Amino acid sequence: MRVIVTGATGMVGEGVLHECLLHPDVERVLVVGRRPCGVKHGKLKEIVHADLYDLSPVASELAGYDACYYCLGVSSVGMSEADYARVTHDLTLHAAELLARLNPGLVFCYVTGTGTDSSERGRSMWARVKGRTENALLRLPFKRAYMFRPGYIHPTKGLKNTHKYYRAFMWLYPVLRLLMPGGVVTLRELGLAMIRAARADFGPAILGSREIRELARQGE
Repeated sequence: MRVIVTGATGMVGEGVLHECLLHPDVERVLVVGRRPCGVKHGKLKEIVHADLYDLSPVASELAGYDACYYCLGVSSVGMSEADYARVTHDLTLHAAELLARLNPGLVFCYVTGTGTDSSERGRSMWARVKGRTENALLRLPFKRAYMFRPGYIHPTKGLKNTHKYYRAFMWLYPVLRLLMPGGVVTLRELGLAMIRAARADFGPAILGSREIRELARQGE
């Protein structure tokens, strides 16, 4: 497979990229971002493009791919709904609409989170915006689209972009896995699940932590 990864300078994108580079079914990985991801590998090609709201100058390089793993995102803390929506909804849809036109057979995997509001009418601002983004993505003419809604994500050891928040709670992971199996997933499982989703039709378009772990087992 030939896949595109966004958000590779963040924890989730870096972890998904790591699994893609290791996986024998992934032939080529294209990373698209505003700054270099800092990874060198024979499978890896990188586009550094300052304005992700206008991908037209690099559009010709985005054709010929089987899957996109969209891991780009920001925290809503301290942001207005308009500003958060511009990054979370508008930027995502700009990229997704272009990729749908260029790659009719593309599988699009989008990382959201537990609590995303599909009704788009709830009290939580971030959940409404994420829900609106998911719904818009599911209407696009992709071969398949999956919305990944992990809860706590256990980092992959050795990667450099792990958030301080996650580092502080890493020791609790075995307990969380035991007490809240539906709310935790490893970053490795998330990456493997995305790879598997591009290879075969899993079924449900919205995947929580349990479904992510199930899909990851099929991708090992």
